[in-house]
Amino acid sequence: MPKGDRPLPETPQGASVPAEQFDMVFHCQLAHGSPTKQVRDFTNVKQLYESIAKAFGIATSEILYCTLNTHKVDMTRLLGGQIGLDDFLFAHVRGETKTVKVVKDGPALGLTISDNGAGYAFIKKIRDDSIMSRVANIAVGDHIVSINGIDLTGSRHFEVARRLKEIPIGSEFTMVACEPKKAFDEIAGMKPRGQLAAASGEVQAGAGKKTLRMKHNGAAVVEDIPDDAVLAIVTKIDDLLENFVGIRDSELANTVYDLAKAAKEAEAFAAQLDEQLADFEFPDDFVLDTFELVQQK
Repeated sequence: MPKGDRPLPETPQGASVPAEQFDMVFHCQLAHGSPTKQVRDFTNVKQLYESIAKAFGIATSEILYCTLNTHKVDMTRLLGGQIGLDDFLFAHVRGETKTVKVVKDGPALGLTISDNGAGYAFIKKIRDDSIMSRVANIAVGDHIVSINGIDLTGSRHFEVARRLKEIPIGSEFTMVACEPKKAFDEIAGMKPRGQLAAASGEVQAGAGKKTLRMKHNGAAVVEDIPDDAVLAIVTKIDDLLENFVGIRDSELANTVYDLAKAAKEAEAFAAQLDEQLADFEFPDDFVLDTFELVQQK
């Protein structure tokens, strides 16, 4: 279990504390297999990847994303903007690159896109019986490198989702994707290493009461883990993001929740979205549904 070099200071219930006031150390492995290293001194996702890359002697650009407490490509454990202070990090790095051709024979491809907060968008979900579910050699967790020769490095999830949506129905397009590097046991069809060694694979998250939150505005704070009711609403906002924008992003959902909670009326909420998150171009129905969801709590 990751531990800081000194006890965490006591803070009032519900209070947020700047991350700089904590000496935080997190334990990390490369998901395909590695020794355990310590990472520290970061306040945003890009700095976290830089710290991981330095610890393992690899390029930061090799890291696709991180999962919490499991080495598997498990999108329910994906690192978003929050890390529990006792979470164990697994960094998934670039593996094989593959090229597929897809005929868009309907309005929706069936993909939900997320990104790593540092320039790589990837597939978070493939809906059953969708166009992409019938495409061989494409899987959840694959990084979308390019579409029709257009390099998507540096693109956010909503930009990739928008580009896919704008592909004309009936046309064929080419997608280049990069899968995360596989562990030897996955390649050989062996038991997952989590069943063989206690120090690797699945790691149980403890019952820590605080989390490091890396906000969209670049700030990082240590705060109490939200109660179940708030977590349920944030998850529903993430569902609305998927339905309206084609993305999932837990930290974005948290940010939207904060803005809706602070607004006294829907118009004020919409104004804050336009001011702080204009790039997403949220439709009116998303704004109204989200405001009603949060205010009914």
